[in-house]
Amino acid sequence: MTEKRIILEMGTGNDLYGQNYTKAAQRAVQDALHHSSITLFSKLGIDHSEMRVNVTIGVQRPEEVDCDQVTADLPRGLAKVRVVKGGLDVVDDAAGTRHVVATAAIEAFLEELSGRYKLS
Repeated sequence: MTEKRIILEMGTGNDLYGQNYTKAAQRAVQDALHHSSITLFSKLGIDHSEMRVNVTIGVQRPEEVDCDQVTADLPRGLAKVRVVKGGLDVVDDAAGTRHVVATAAIEAFLEELSGRYKLS
């Protein structure tokens, strides 16, 4: 069957003092999730487990993100998280630290619904 993207949400998160890329990524995902209210599932009687979820995180140090921790924060669907180089590090030379900024894109897919449901 053919899948269609039904949701695209974006978010931004940061860790200003801990310099933790996973924490910034988790906050970016939560920011994106809090922009959504999906009534499609209850209206059409679709189980959330039918939804495939792709999450792309952008940070300056992708290897420092724990994808399992980010995946655990996703409340619904069959999720896959990948991390790419992106986001932003704001360096504080005087303090010898960096502020980590992550971006997240969450895409949700369902199998083609035409013919399965009729809205009234």
